[in-house]
Amino acid sequence: MTLRRAPLTVHALLLAQLLSPGLPAKAGTPVALAVIGDSDSHAYQDRVYFPASEAPRGGLHHATTLQWTEVLHRVRATEIDQGTWGRYGTAGYKARIHDWLGMPTRTPVKQDFRYNFAVSGASCVDLMERQRQVPHLLQVMDEAPARWRTGVVVIRIGVNSFAQRESLNRLAANPADPKVLGTVDRCIASVRTGVAAIHARHPGTRIVLVGIFDNAHVARNFELWRSPRQLANLQPALDRYDQALLAMAERDERIAFFDDRLWFANRWGSRDAEGKPAYRPVSIAGRFSVTNTAGDAPSNATLLDGHAG
Repeated sequence: MTLRRAPLTVHALLLAQLLSPGLPAKAGTPVALAVIGDSDSHAYQDRVYFPASEAPRGGLHHATTLQWTEVLHRVRATEIDQGTWGRYGTAGYKARIHDWLGMPTRTPVKQDFRYNFAVSGASCVDLMERQRQVPHLLQVMDEAPARWRTGVVVIRIGVNSFAQRESLNRLAANPADPKVLGTVDRCIASVRTGVAAIHARHPGTRIVLVGIFDNAHVARNFELWRSPRQLANLQPALDRYDQALLAMAERDERIAFFDDRLWFANRWGSRDAEGKPAYRPVSIAGRFSVTNTAGDAPSNATLLDGHAG
C-alpha cells in the first residue's frame, strides 16, 4: 500500500499508519504526527517567528489563513496528535551550545505544534545540519517511544533548495544543469539520511515523503517559462527527486510517497499547449470555488506572498 495517488488528508495519514506490520494505535488513541520541512508546513498562525510587527500571512484574512497541519488540527484533533500548541525553541548560540553538550533543544524559536519542526525558509541541509530538524525531533520521540511505534513523520522539503525561480530559470535553459542536479542529489541524500536516522531509533514509525511541487503553477510565475519547451525542461530534475523518494517507498513498506504534482494536476489541471494558464476551479464541498490565482481571500489557491492559501 502506498500514498502515491492519495491526497494528503487525515485519511492518507491514517493509511500511512498501517503501512507496515505491527500494532495499530488503540481505538480512541490519536495518531502521533510529526512534521519536518519548510514554510509549506510551518504554522501560518505563528506570531513568534513571524513578529506581530510584520504583516501577518493572509493579511486581512490572517485569522482564517491556515496551512495543512493547522487544518488537520481543526477538523481531526481527536484523531491526529501533533503535540501541544505553544512556543518552542532556543535562539542562536544557546541552541548550538545545547547541541554540543547533548542537551535537548530545537531551533529557531517559533510558535507551533510541539511535533512540528518545519521552519519557513528551510532547505534540505536543515534536515540533519544547521537547524538539525531530524535530530531534534528524535530527542522528542525518544521521550515516548511507544507513541511513535504507531506514529507518522511527514517530510516535505526541497523547494527552497532547487525549485525556486533561480534554479527553475537554469533548468528552463538546460534541464541537465549540473549545479541544480547536484543540489537535487544532495537533497536526496539528506532525505535518505534523515529517514535512516528515524528508523534506526524508532523502527515502527511510518514516514510520508512528499514530492516536490512545480512552481511554474504558482500564479506569480505565470509569466515565466511560457514556452512548452521551457516547461518540459523543468520536469527531469523534479522527476529525479520524486523518483528517488518513490523508490525509497517501494523498497520499504513503512514509507509512503505523496505525489504533490499529480495531486495538483488532478484537481486544478495545468497550462495549455502554448504554456498559458488553463486551470479549472476546484469546488470545496459544493460551497465555494478555489481558483489557481493569487490573493489573500480564501477563493485563491495561493496567498499574495506565493504560499498555499
